Amino acid sequence: MSGAILIIEDEAVLAKNMRTYLERHGYEVEHAASAEEGLARVDSFAPDAVVLDFNLPGMDGLQALGRLRSQCPAAQVIMVTGHANVEMAVEAMKAGALDFLTKPVALAKLGMLLERATAQCKKDSELVYHRRREGEGADLSTLQGESPGMLALHATLRQLLHAEARLQDGEAPAVLVRGETGTGKELVARALHFNGPRRDKPFVELNCAALPAQLLESELFGHERGAFTDARERKLGLVETAEGGTLFLDEIGDMEQGLQAKLLKLLEERTVRRLGSVREQRVNVRIVAATHRPLDQLVRENRFRADLYFRLRVVQLELPPLRERGDDVLLLACSFVARHAARYGRAVPGLSPEAERALRRHDWPGNVRELRNLLEQAVLLCRGDTLQVEDLGLLRDSVRLPGQDGKPDVVSGGSVPAVRTLPELEREALLRALELSGWNVSRAARELGISRDTLRYRIDKHGLAAAMPADFRDSR
Repeated sequence: MSGAILIIEDEAVLAKNMRTYLERHGYEVEHAASAEEGLARVDSFAPDAVVLDFNLPGMDGLQALGRLRSQCPAAQVIMVTGHANVEMAVEAMKAGALDFLTKPVALAKLGMLLERATAQCKKDSELVYHRRREGEGADLSTLQGESPGMLALHATLRQLLHAEARLQDGEAPAVLVRGETGTGKELVARALHFNGPRRDKPFVELNCAALPAQLLESELFGHERGAFTDARERKLGLVETAEGGTLFLDEIGDMEQGLQAKLLKLLEERTVRRLGSVREQRVNVRIVAATHRPLDQLVRENRFRADLYFRLRVVQLELPPLRERGDDVLLLACSFVARHAARYGRAVPGLSPEAERALRRHDWPGNVRELRNLLEQAVLLCRGDTLQVEDLGLLRDSVRLPGQDGKPDVVSGGSVPAVRTLPELEREALLRALELSGWNVSRAARELGISRDTLRYRIDKHGLAAAMPADFRDSR
């Protein structure tokens, strides 16, 4: 056991016995003989729990309880009295007391209650800490960029947050965030939540592509005991867990159509029903959905419900790919370099002019996520105080050092023509890696030192899918 306990009790013998017992069990204890004295010690002592007598000289226990709840809301309070009745106990519970004991106090029972009280206090403190930690870095400033696309996104976000602050019914509109993989769609969802009126409520996220349909339905809507074979107990769904807050559904384009119908019902009726239940309950949850897939095209192909699409895109936000953001790549690069250097406890390296040119010229199929991860490796492995182009790990992708292998500089844009263009060399390298790996995309990506997504992007870019054996085209 451990924790800080404040005893507010005017009976000196009882207070001494409680203090001795609790200190013997590892608690830090302070005693006050009146409510006024106890309240004066709360700020400096910061108790996890308070043992509060009901009948005190001056301010009584109920008045003191009300002051405690406002002055130290995290502290759990156990009321003690020598003249208990049902009405008194009900009043104490309504005022926020955890429990109610009558004198003479059984010290063992008091110890059990305080063990529960301090555990609950720690749990509440951890929850507050994690919510605060989640909110850190969720400011609009985290969506860095000065390109036209990012400035337009910031303007729309500010306008939306301003409108939400004035909502009369509290039902925030659904938001659809579109953008390629790695552009920062989750950051947009977090910025909407933590900068808006729902910031103190839960932010719950779910990747719709990560779970099979049946499990996804159970995760979203919950289930009753016995709803299916392995449902041994009732489980709250994420919709209920996010009550009052935001539910972020990433990769919504991968959601199965049966579930799309249930999500549409949630959006339209604001009600949810657990699997196996006959009762619907009302919920207040704002939905933010995100996808890298073209939902309008999926609607035309009857692979995504048109009514759900239009219901989700009450507000639609577009995240531009990094390759279209101009000098934003350098602004982001400097930010990531500083952040990674701080993490690894080293001086912040600069970027050489050649490295800056290489970053500008790279097409960034993995977008901001690719840039962040690439620079973490560069900072970690950099030997000097400046990041050179070879530190970036882009040589196998789309950058060749000036004069490498006696060839002209095909990176710097010089006037000397290359014997073969960089795209031609890249296509040959990709084709050779795929052939050597037996057209195994994962193995070829490892050999090239790039991600599987990057390789798939480059296969499409260079039209290599047509060169693949028929057996591999659908499985890649």
